[in-house]
Amino acid sequence: MVRHCVGAKDFSRELLGDLFTRADQLRASPEHTLTGKILVTLFAEKSTRTRLSFESAMIRLGGDVISVENAEESSSMGKGESIEDTIRVISGYGNAIVMRHREEGIAARAARISRVPIINGGDGKGEHPTQALLDVYTISREVGQVDGVKIAMVGDLASGRTVRSLCYALANFRDVEITFVSTDKLRMGGDVREYLVEKGVRLSESSDLGEIIPKVDIIYMTRLQKERLDPADYGAARGKFVIDSERLNLVSPHARIMHPLPHVEEIDLPDKIEDSDSRVAYFRQAENGVYARMALLDYLLRR
Repeated sequence: MVRHCVGAKDFSRELLGDLFTRADQLRASPEHTLTGKILVTLFAEKSTRTRLSFESAMIRLGGDVISVENAEESSSMGKGESIEDTIRVISGYGNAIVMRHREEGIAARAARISRVPIINGGDGKGEHPTQALLDVYTISREVGQVDGVKIAMVGDLASGRTVRSLCYALANFRDVEITFVSTDKLRMGGDVREYLVEKGVRLSESSDLGEIIPKVDIIYMTRLQKERLDPADYGAARGKFVIDSERLNLVSPHARIMHPLPHVEEIDLPDKIEDSDSRVAYFRQAENGVYARMALLDYLLRR
């Protein structure tokens, strides 16, 4: 039984199925199952969707939230306090902690000493497991199933923690095909590729987005993370992997465009299209995050 949510390998196929079922139940009929519980959100990096959707999820479940944003400056971490001491203290203030930090692996360090569940809301270039949870939930809802899905992961795959976690989660399913679309310098890490091969996931790589788009069920776009990239690598990839009106014409009617958001120059579609075209799934994807995270909080805090 899972106590923390540090990486997407924490999710088995069975657990994902149970969480999806619970998310659907809570979407249809919210329950105040966490009345009297407190969620601590500890964020040392910027966040809109992850932080607010977790807080919304906790409130919808009847619980309360206490929050620290910009934690490296506004909390005692800015004074040099170790993450271990921070977590030792904060785990006495709430029933679960969602944390985001620029340092890869820091959520695992926190989980080793925390008295309450730790949920990784993103650790540098490492992982973002609850994004993978809502992503696979979205694929299930949009496509109808996850087994057999063909997905293109596009853009900054070297720095993208969302795609790393999504790969680990998708490895639970049968006959999945993943195509990595990036420049050579932004390729998916060898550790992830080796893991997928071991799990029987079919892999391919390409630098031609236009060629791949018509062949897949999901086009999973990612932002070029300028803040994490060498300027030369950013310049070489900028403008190369973009979904615009012309490339939208290549997307089959049954396929869906997903994005962990925020999207910037890699999505260049008119607002009218984003609001009306059923192939544009990323805003529904973001909303699904509330229900997926409700299910996860319900699971971790009611075990």
